[in-house]
Formats: sequence, structure tokens, C-alpha cells
Amino acid sequence: MSKLDPALGLVVGKVHKTYNATHVLQDVSLSVPGGEFHTLLGPSGSGKTTLLKIIAGFTPADAGTVTLSGSVITDTLPEHRNIGVVFQNYALFPHMTVSQNIAFGLRMRRVPKLERQRRVQDVLALVRMSGFEHRRPAALSGGQQQRVALARALVIQPQLLLLDEPLSALDRKVRQEVREELKRIQAETGVTTVMVTHDQEEALFLADRVLVLESGALRQEGSPHDIYRNPVDEFVAGFLGPINLLNVESRPGDGGMVLRLGAQDFVPASGLAVTVVAAKLSGPMHLAVRPEQLTVQPAQGTAKPPDALAGTVTGVEFGGAVVTVRVEVEGNAMAILALSPDILAIASWDPGSPVWVRIRQARVLPVAERR
Repeated sequence: MSKLDPALGLVVGKVHKTYNATHVLQDVSLSVPGGEFHTLLGPSGSGKTTLLKIIAGFTPADAGTVTLSGSVITDTLPEHRNIGVVFQNYALFPHMTVSQNIAFGLRMRRVPKLERQRRVQDVLALVRMSGFEHRRPAALSGGQQQRVALARALVIQPQLLLLDEPLSALDRKVRQEVREELKRIQAETGVTTVMVTHDQEEALFLADRVLVLESGALRQEGSPHDIYRNPVDEFVAGFLGPINLLNVESRPGDGGMVLRLGAQDFVPASGLAVTVVAAKLSGPMHLAVRPEQLTVQPAQGTAKPPDALAGTVTGVEFGGAVVTVRVEVEGNAMAILALSPDILAIASWDPGSPVWVRIRQARVLPVAERR
């Protein structure tokens, strides 16, 4: 199957939607360049599925515009938008074979029979389902049904592919396999893609850009790496994965910036110091620290190192390749992801063991964003 021509991509301009006086979407704007994969990420009720339905034409917006490949399609009927949609429940016709399901959209478009057959075979090869043409959905696994649903959306050669929680019904192992296949297929076809999900790992793995929604508003947009490492507020920080939120005070010291957590002073690592100084020279601040941005080691009988915090182990969770160490520091419960070669030794630490905790990286968040 040859790459599709994505042309100008998708532009959504100040879309607003209200249900029973509740603002489901509040002037949401986004731009998806042709050929890119964007994910709409947010909790239930954030408005992400409503936005997807407005783009598809299933739900009218109260205000705003939707433009696809340079043409305004705000008032265009769904069947005339040339958009492929993959639903959460697959929506396959149970009485039809795999080939018939995939060819359904082509038949509605009156594509000649020989052309239909060729395109169905091409897309079956693309999703690695050749040989399953004559099976019915009941004879397929969940992962196979999802591939058929994806093939049906792609066979019409859409200008835009919309995915509504496409992997949520699959078990973890199958979900990971289909996720990798989805990434490959999108790269091979080059189709502009927008996916709705509440799964942070899924969004970070698949997307060129992630858009985080909350209560109908777009909170942050960026690359997976940037949005994970540099969240704009505590909601985004917490929603993108495990996070330690620490209330600290900062002040200039003789050798640079000094931070205070509870009754303990510590001098942050050089990379953290730059972040802190750039954000605020002194006063209260919030540090958002991912578990993997902390290191932990047994406390020795010496005085506390200047760049460390004294803590106490409250629990250790063995996870195979990694160990999560639960530590309390000045009343703050902290999770630390241990990746060192001494995992087995760390896994044997007892609750109550004294440790030194060091912050290698952190994101400074505005105090005004505290929830």
C-alpha cells in the first residue's frame, strides 16, 4: 500500500461545545501537520472524545471551525469528510467476512469490484492479516479484530485517521503488540492521525505530539519527551505518570542555590540548580520529581552530605527489572525508581532503614498552580 498524500493536515479553531450548561469544550484549538500522529490525552470527562466526534462530524460544535487539507469541513456530513474512524468496540459486522467488512466503505463509494479486491488485499498485507479473508469476526481474537477495524478505516485512503481508545479492550500483552503494529502502519502509510486515549504510556509511545485536556480545556501540548519532562502545572505533571510533588523554599547560598525541605537544607545538583534559578531566586516553590530522577543509598554513619536529604525507607516493591523504594523525607512520601545493579540488595532493605536521597532532575512548578 503506497503512502497517502496528507496534504495540509488538520486544523481545529476555537471549538466550543456545551451540554446542559456544562462547557464540555472551551475554545480548543489544535493543528496536526500532515503525516503526524497526535494523541488527545485526558481523564474521563475531559472532552477528548467529544472533540474527536466533532472532527469526524458525528457531533456539531456550538462554535469554531474544522479544516482538513485546506478545506473547511465544519458543516460537511461525516460520509463526505473522507475520514477513517476506528472505534473502541471495533464495530465490525458479525455476519460479514473479514474481506467484506474491509470492503464495505469501498462498496458505499461505488469503487469497481477489481479495484476493491486489490485494495483489500493490499491493506490486509499492511495489517498482516493475509489469509484471514474468509473468517468472520467471531473467529478472530481481539487483536485480530482490531487490525481488521484498522484495515477498514485505511482502505478508503482517508485524509485523516481518527482512533477512539482503540486498544482499551485488549489485554496488556496484546495491547503492546497491536500498539507497535499501529505505530508501524501509521509510519508506512503516512496518514495524519489523531487518537483519543487515557493511557499515558500509550500516548507517549505512539505520538509525535501529545495534547493534554482537562475539563474541556487544553492544558498543554508538546512532544512526548517535553511534556513528560517539562509539565506546565501539577495536573499535567501528575497525569503523565508517577510524580513526587515537594514543597520547598529556596534561597541564595555561598556556593549557589540552597533549598529547604521541612527542616533540611540541601544544595541541588548543578542541572537542578539552573532550573531553580531560572524559575525563582528565592521563596516557596514546588518541585515535580519523577521517581527515576531520584537516587537512593544507605545512609552512612557520617554527617548528611550537602546535596542529599535524610530519609527513612517505608517499603520496597520488587518489580523484576526495577525496584520502587518508598521513602519518607520530612513527612513527604516519595517513590524512587531504582535501576542500579544492586537491585537484589535494595529489594532486601527493611522498613525503617535510614537512606540518603538525591534529586538529579526536577521541574519547578508555579506555586499558583497548587491544587
